[in-house]
Amino acid sequence: MTDDLAAAAPPADPAPPAPTQVPERPLWRNRPYVLLMSGLTAESLGAGVALFAVPLLALQLTGSPAAAGVVAAVGQLGALLVTLPAGVVADRSDRRRVVVVAAGATALLWGTVVAAGAAGTLGVWHLAAVLFGTSVAGAFVDPAVSGAFRTVVPAAQLPTAYATAQGRDAAAGMVGGPLGGVLYGIAPVVPLVGAVLGYAATAVGAWLVRAPLNDDVAAARATRPLEALRAGLRYVWASPLFRACIVLFVAVNVAVNGILVGINLELARTGTPPVLIGVLDTVAAASMLAGAALAPLLVRRLRLGVVVVLALGVLLVALAGMAVARSYLGYVVLLGVGVLLVPAVNAAMAGYTAAVTPAQMQGRLSSVLGLTGLAAAPVAPLVGGGLLAAGGIGVVLGVLVGLLALVVAALFGVRSLWRVGTPDTWAADARPVPV
Repeated sequence: MTDDLAAAAPPADPAPPAPTQVPERPLWRNRPYVLLMSGLTAESLGAGVALFAVPLLALQLTGSPAAAGVVAAVGQLGALLVTLPAGVVADRSDRRRVVVVAAGATALLWGTVVAAGAAGTLGVWHLAAVLFGTSVAGAFVDPAVSGAFRTVVPAAQLPTAYATAQGRDAAAGMVGGPLGGVLYGIAPVVPLVGAVLGYAATAVGAWLVRAPLNDDVAAARATRPLEALRAGLRYVWASPLFRACIVLFVAVNVAVNGILVGINLELARTGTPPVLIGVLDTVAAASMLAGAALAPLLVRRLRLGVVVVLALGVLLVALAGMAVARSYLGYVVLLGVGVLLVPAVNAAMAGYTAAVTPAQMQGRLSSVLGLTGLAAAPVAPLVGGGLLAAGGIGVVLGVLVGLLALVVAALFGVRSLWRVGTPDTWAADARPVPV
């Protein structure tokens, strides 16, 4: 199939200029990286506070766990629809400008929910529409930032940079859960102010970056957008590892996020205080923060396949234990254990794919592989809420733990995963753009 696609492609454009070499220095002295990370850290905190409150707010507005799941699913469809075009935009546009405009638009959209909530006029469809709009805008931020990272961070530092990003999100999650619970107790829309401030900070941080976040985009702009999208799809499809990851990681995201949605809704409908629900998220975030500190060490010493299967195996055992325990304390303890090695998987996969991909393809790679999460985003709340309504939390855990077990078993058969070595060998795997 790859050969058929290649045969149908038009003649290749002239090779783009070699990417600018980024001097290797400590990341904390890399000003563009620090500015981008500072804005994204504020975004992670603000969005975490807001998104903690969204399922509870949707449940309050609808009165039904299944309907709350539908609202959350509708809110994620926008990103699923535009993520591929967003990758094309990120590779042919000024990435700094893309981040500023998209993050600023997201902040404004969240602001309309805050205003409607303060006025007492917020309805469920207004909430769903804003979630849809923010997911569209956010879909343009992610590939632009991914491409920018590869431009300002040397390849040898990518695992550390991505592990730091995992730690950033985990640290924000530690604060976001309990803070979201406290603010939700004041008024349901108060946590949503965090999203307004967080996305505004991302826009400002990107605006302050003065280093170029793209290599030469003249060749990209000379190619028609539709053909650029096809080239991105060909690039991913030509890699057996990328193909396998798209399919398998969609299933992982559906299983894990469906379980988390089901547990949160079960705790909410059984009267668990929002602050205690936030503690569950905080424990998971604390574990991931510890895991982010371990990630560079694990990624440097273990082959990619070992990192992925080890981490998902630990997660599988922990979730199976939650299905047996079915108690608040069991959920807290076992979720913390289960997610400990997840940052290592994310850092290893993100670092490897960025290291082997040409600079002019980074945005499209990010958007195509991002489908593993985006395709699951509208499905997970539907599955979690639907299974909970149909059979209770036992059915949610039983079905989705079984799905995760199938994925872990399938990973042993992905030969391309087991061929990847440690980061010191990644440069040898660099892949050209297929023509």
